[in-house]
Amino acid sequence: MMLFQSMFSSSSSPFRLSFPGCLGACLALCLSVCLALAATPSFAGSRIVGTGGVSAIEGAAGGGLSPWAVLTSTASEQEIGVTAATTRAWVDDYRLTVTSASVNIYDRVEVSVARQTLDLETLGGELGQDIYGAKLRLFGDVLYYPWGIWSAGVQHKRLVDGTVPTALGADETRGTDVYLSASKLLFSAVAGRNVLLNATLRNTDANQGGLLGFGGDQGNRSWMAEGSVGVFITPRWIVGAEYRQKPDNLSVATEDDWQSLYSAYFFNKHLSLTGAWLDLGDIAGLPSQHGGYLSLQAAF
Repeated sequence: MMLFQSMFSSSSSPFRLSFPGCLGACLALCLSVCLALAATPSFAGSRIVGTGGVSAIEGAAGGGLSPWAVLTSTASEQEIGVTAATTRAWVDDYRLTVTSASVNIYDRVEVSVARQTLDLETLGGELGQDIYGAKLRLFGDVLYYPWGIWSAGVQHKRLVDGTVPTALGADETRGTDVYLSASKLLFSAVAGRNVLLNATLRNTDANQGGLLGFGGDQGNRSWMAEGSVGVFITPRWIVGAEYRQKPDNLSVATEDDWQSLYSAYFFNKHLSLTGAWLDLGDIAGLPSQHGGYLSLQAAF
């Protein structure tokens, strides 16, 4: 803990971020395509509103904390959809900002990019990472297939600066998560309301999602379980909960599981707003991190 504090004690922290050209170009391209598709809404949008979920903090379609099996936007077969999102999460001692964009190709492949920036409000300084993701729909459909939709995904993560994570004992400054997700919408399951279920199994060595590096003195790669449930109060409004199991690889920075209570409203097929209450447990020696979450998403 003292090591972590001392490395961020200066108000002129050396860890201020510069936006990498590659990621910036990818995000700019996706945002440009969003604007272009807005002029031709028939290009995508055959799927029912809400069936693309929202943008999770790592850029993939899902809930806030976890990827789901659904693919981004409302693009169906023979359509291409693009999604952009901006997210802000704030807990007692940290602030997380995420900018992400994703592309859905024929409702079969999803490609995403995201930049995460973690402001260390109490300790001072900043951490960041870039995330490049891909998801493949294996089979099924979230609405009508008996066993729902199944997808496999990969997320490659690279720290902007690995000085602090390696000082804390992380083995690597980049890593790759792989996961398998299944999602299913149950019609009229609770008081006549539709219920969305998701389960994800992730193989990872990421500490705090990767922001504190990968691997450590207490472990390396392991399988983690993630789950989500949501009830559609109306066809455009869903409330629910998420749970994300976490590895605990660093002896100097105990890591707890993440959980949230969320509410998402889809104004139409193109615009949604998600809010949540977060319980992230201990992060880098600072205990009981609770707070809020807001994410605005545009999809075409």
